[in-house]
Amino acid sequence: MTAYLRPSLVLLGLFSVLTGAAYPLAVTGVAQAVFPAQANGSPVVQDGTVIGSALIGQSFASARYFHGRPSATSAPDQQDASKTVDSPYNGANSTGSNLGPGSAALKTAITDRVAALGGGPQPADLVTASGSGLDPHISPAAALAQISRIAATRSLAENRLRQLVQAQTEPRFLGVLGEPRVNVLALNLALDRLAP
Repeated sequence: MTAYLRPSLVLLGLFSVLTGAAYPLAVTGVAQAVFPAQANGSPVVQDGTVIGSALIGQSFASARYFHGRPSATSAPDQQDASKTVDSPYNGANSTGSNLGPGSAALKTAITDRVAALGGGPQPADLVTASGSGLDPHISPAAALAQISRIAATRSLAENRLRQLVQAQTEPRFLGVLGEPRVNVLALNLALDRLAP
């Protein structure tokens, strides 16, 4: 019996150290050496202060800024822990709304969002939440749809804002993967540099 138990315990200890400590430390060390920004959450730093992440959306409510995709994330209610409240872009609770295409609540939310944007056809990513609720990007069409509002509030020419959106548009990865997209935080930072 001990002939089987001793080698089993030695292997358990060895692989626990290898897979539970040595491998994670090696991967973390390589990531910190080769990709330090990405390994630390892709922080966006302005004037020495971290103001966000390039990977997690932020809530911009002011008419002076481009708005991101609606977020369906939530957080525990402070008054009643058995309930949740809306908490846009809550990175600690990434989730979609789980509302299906036949949902009355989803139809109402989309109708309300379209009305808040002035009615008419709107880009889908301005009126529907994403699966994660944390998208930092919108489509170029969604950015362009907001230009007239921002031009009016900042007294800027719409053509100048179109150029800004075009300059901030990221192409498809390797020219074929994904869709062109605009990082909302980067776009708003560029907007502040253009017209503080």
